[in-house]
Amino acid sequence: MAPEPLFDNTWFNQLAGFYTPLQPTPLHQARLLYHNRPLADEYQLEDILFQGDNAAIWGGERLLPGMQPLAQVYSGHQFGVWAGQLGDGRGLLMGEQRLADGRLIDWHLKGAGLTPYSRMGDGRAVLRSVVREFLASEAMHHLGIPTTRALTIVTSSHPVRREEAEPGAMLMRTAESHVRFGHFEHFYYRRQPERVRQLADYVIARHWPELVGADGRYRLWLTDVVKRTAGMIAHWQAVGFAHGVMNTDNMSILGLTMDYGPFGFLDAYQPGFICNHTDHQGRYAFDNQPAVGLWNLHRLAQSLSGLMPVADLELALGHYEPALMAAYGELMRRKLGFYQTDPRDNDLLTGLLALMAREGSDYTRVFRMLCDTDNSDSRSPLRDDFIDLPAFDRWFAAYRQRRQDEGGDEAIRRQQMKASNPRIILRNYLAQQAIEGAEQDDTSLLARLHQALQTPYSDAAEWQDLAAMPPEWGRHLDISCSS
Repeated sequence: MAPEPLFDNTWFNQLAGFYTPLQPTPLHQARLLYHNRPLADEYQLEDILFQGDNAAIWGGERLLPGMQPLAQVYSGHQFGVWAGQLGDGRGLLMGEQRLADGRLIDWHLKGAGLTPYSRMGDGRAVLRSVVREFLASEAMHHLGIPTTRALTIVTSSHPVRREEAEPGAMLMRTAESHVRFGHFEHFYYRRQPERVRQLADYVIARHWPELVGADGRYRLWLTDVVKRTAGMIAHWQAVGFAHGVMNTDNMSILGLTMDYGPFGFLDAYQPGFICNHTDHQGRYAFDNQPAVGLWNLHRLAQSLSGLMPVADLELALGHYEPALMAAYGELMRRKLGFYQTDPRDNDLLTGLLALMAREGSDYTRVFRMLCDTDNSDSRSPLRDDFIDLPAFDRWFAAYRQRRQDEGGDEAIRRQQMKASNPRIILRNYLAQQAIEGAEQDDTSLLARLHQALQTPYSDAAEWQDLAAMPPEWGRHLDISCSS
């Protein structure tokens, strides 16, 4: 008999009043559609857990020993408006797996049925949203961006109604923590400062143990949360990722990308790209994400105002912009192939982005093709992608001069640029094709796309079709929060 994973339940045992104990409501005739084998190996999970009758584990029919399911309560600001109590309306924290190295990993089952926090929802997820989250979290992880992960996809004959009836599904999501800004907001607005402190102490003990008992620990902790959030959003901007629903209840205290809904990776570069068709005001547009991140951090700081003086809150928040700009600057220099900082860098970057915006250039393709530029050649292979050739030539001459002034081995430079500019991203049309296959029980494209996303910088010929720009039908897919 293969050993089963070991579970702790620190949230259940230490935070009474922060959750409701609840068993999942299984889907009718649920079956395991797909699982993340590399992640299963990382978590030391035996293959037998994904075979035969063990599909019941991933569909909420059977608990592994030590699991103690619960629905967390939290609140939040949604689209800038206080929304009051929210909570796990369709997901359950099943338990915390203890790995051999001592780390605890949350297992969170999405689509697990009604909870006290479902409000007007049905507690379910549909297959398309589960497939999208699975692929998105894998794409982000292998791009080096902090994120939750996805372990399994379960589907069933159980219909779930959104705009129309769709196959019901469940996703086993994993993360080192599911604590959100909204957890702290919930108890702050309920005027329960002792619970805000209790949660802060729990989070620090579990994820920042070096701060336990330290002078100024709350300020130091908040400062790190600010820097992690800034770093995460800098990565989003550099890779061209739009989250779509940056509500405070979707913001991770660890700076993880979480709650994938109407996300989108940029195709044509549009700074004001809105990936969520319900975001009528463009609050969560691509170019507004850095500002929203800071706004959300201010809401978190307000919730922590009973733990430290205002001066400490302001000091912590003051790290956001420098951390964001430093991280973004470093990421974009790598994308442009610069080793060192130079006063010309900002003008070169903004000049290229302005050209791309005017012509609707494909964000990923432009930076990937730039990797093939050689300083010995006065003509870039990227030139033919632009219509305004005089404008491009002026930009390229300045860019080439900047590289020549810096010097260095060009072959190494190109290699390093390719390691910073992905060839393969999760374009919406690719996700849609995987969804359509999965809805017919064909996981071949899902599996192939999952494999390709694990090596996004590869030049392998086998992924050439997945690196192509979207066809016309795939440029205008309508994505909403519906799941």
